[in-house]
Amino acid sequence: MTSFDTTSKKQVEINPEDFVHLCFGFEAIDITVLEIITPEQPTVEMHQADSLIKTIYKGKEVLVHFEFQTTDSYDPEMSLRMAGYIMRAIEAYRLPVYSNVIYLRPDAGKNDPGRYEQNIEHHNISIEYRVFRLIDLDGQKILDSRITGLIPFTPLMGHPKDINADQWLRRCMQVANSLDVPNKAAYLGSLAILGNLVYDSQTIQDILEEIMQHASIVEHMAPLAHEQGLQEGTRKHILDVLTFQLGGDIAQNFKDSIESINDLQRLEVLFRAALQAENEDEFRQVINETNP
Repeated sequence: MTSFDTTSKKQVEINPEDFVHLCFGFEAIDITVLEIITPEQPTVEMHQADSLIKTIYKGKEVLVHFEFQTTDSYDPEMSLRMAGYIMRAIEAYRLPVYSNVIYLRPDAGKNDPGRYEQNIEHHNISIEYRVFRLIDLDGQKILDSRITGLIPFTPLMGHPKDINADQWLRRCMQVANSLDVPNKAAYLGSLAILGNLVYDSQTIQDILEEIMQHASIVEHMAPLAHEQGLQEGTRKHILDVLTFQLGGDIAQNFKDSIESINDLQRLEVLFRAALQAENEDEFRQVINETNP
């Protein structure tokens, strides 16, 4: 699973209502999210990047399914993959499934038909799902509505014609920074990770620094404006981001090592590594490589 998959799925886990409303066009009001069904459950064989949300919609239990796709899928083609996911979920849970694929890259998903068909006499099959290409969504509406779960994706969405791409990225970051969300470090990190699909990392870092009016992301988030305070704040945010990216148990595995580090420059390197970590071994390698 890539960092883009991990980041996308985390937003669903934290803000499932926002994604359910996306599925139903932000118009359905009779919605209650019951639970996130994790793909690790043995009752259904689903791809790790999938998100299944058990929801009450119009008085009935349903499943809302999201597949995040960075690029086009050819082997197998996306329609066949989605058909397999949908039928396995229906078989396992005996519930109606509202299935969706979200394409992250602007050039992806153009040819996805949103259906799988088999046209054989007396054996016809037709399975439909909804296709969301982020570039086709109105990012400004998402920002204006303050839809927390979707705002980290807004750099990949369509933007007003009267501003350029960098101005749009800056606007997305400003709105994200203004929200009252828990674990702001991880939230801004999610936007930065997803933004890397379109923007280079230096551009993202430069705009963040401009918005925060500090020398780095870490300084903005640190609670005290001196060396010791910066170190303390940075350690906390590394653990927060690791918890967000990899889980609390894995973050605890690094707690003693991180708290023993007093080099602010090294802590900043680890903070950025935490934002991009896809697994425990990857982050541990960075710790070892930066060990003096």
